Amino acid sequence: QLQLVESGGGLVQPGGSLRLSCAVSGFTLKYYAIGWFRQAPGKEREGVSCISCTGGSTVSADSVKGRFTISRDNAKNMVYLEMNSLKPEDTGVYYCAADLRDTGLLTANEYDYWGQGTQVTVSS
Repeated sequence: QLQLVESGGGLVQPGGSLRLSCAVSGFTLKYYAIGWFRQAPGKEREGVSCISCTGGSTVSADSVKGRFTISRDNAKNMVYLEMNSLKPEDTGVYYCAADLRDTGLLTANEYDYWGQGTQVTVSS
């Protein structure tokens, strides 16, 4: 059964850091690009960052460039999102998703499989 499970969310103060993890099972991670998306209350889901199958290419939204870093470990079936200098506007539910076609796009409809999400709240 193909599954993605996010973890690592929580409450953090502005300027703080969090590391999100995405554990995959039921498929071979190295054949999929992985993206991180987020959705704030009342807003549409937006792409945050994605990483190619080999990890050689990443794309990030302008709003997180220089603050967030995506990485992957295919041997461990894990993908990570390191988030630094967090801002209140980073608050939302964060999802990881798998893209078989490795499009390199941060567009939700390009992604085939999704996790259930983990809540990130940035507040003082």
